[in-house]
Amino acid sequence: MLNPFFYPFPVLETERLLLRRITMKDAPELFYFRSDPAILQYLGRDPVKTMDEAVQFIKRIDGNIVRNEGILWGIELKSFPGKLAGTITYWHLQKEHYRAELGYLLAPAYWKKGYMREAVNKVMEYGFQVMGLHSVEARLSPGNRASAALLEVSGFVKEAHFKEDFYYNGKFEDTLVYSCLNPGTPVQ
Repeated sequence: MLNPFFYPFPVLETERLLLRRITMKDAPELFYFRSDPAILQYLGRDPVKTMDEAVQFIKRIDGNIVRNEGILWGIELKSFPGKLAGTITYWHLQKEHYRAELGYLLAPAYWKKGYMREAVNKVMEYGFQVMGLHSVEARLSPGNRASAALLEVSGFVKEAHFKEDFYYNGKFEDTLVYSCLNPGTPVQ
């Protein structure tokens, strides 16, 4: 069975990014990420209304990390130290199946610059080589073509198209499921 351990917190680095633990000082940026309509357009969640909701989100994330139930990194550009550009996470860990769900978001100012591809590749490397994941899935709205393209260029394949499996904002929505298998040695 998968037995992730997120202490000490694994800070990851790429050429342009620092993937680090979020802290309470990140609450204003998390509030922005979780309330901006452009960022939320394909996520099927209501925008947060107060800064306290962002603070509570950080507390939930910290609890998941402490319990080794999930991990979320803040994406920081090295050229803008201390400021979050987005987040990337492994959540919905299925420990008995060595599988996790990948989730991510990025502020619109940083779209189409290759930052998320850099982050996804680093987090996938960590998931396969350090956590011991066998497979990673990502779920997205069929309308989110940019996310589908990102996943495909990162080695994911489309596994499923669920029809009207998600109810949000008064209507049923479809969900695409992409997955990526660990290219390395199978788990023993």
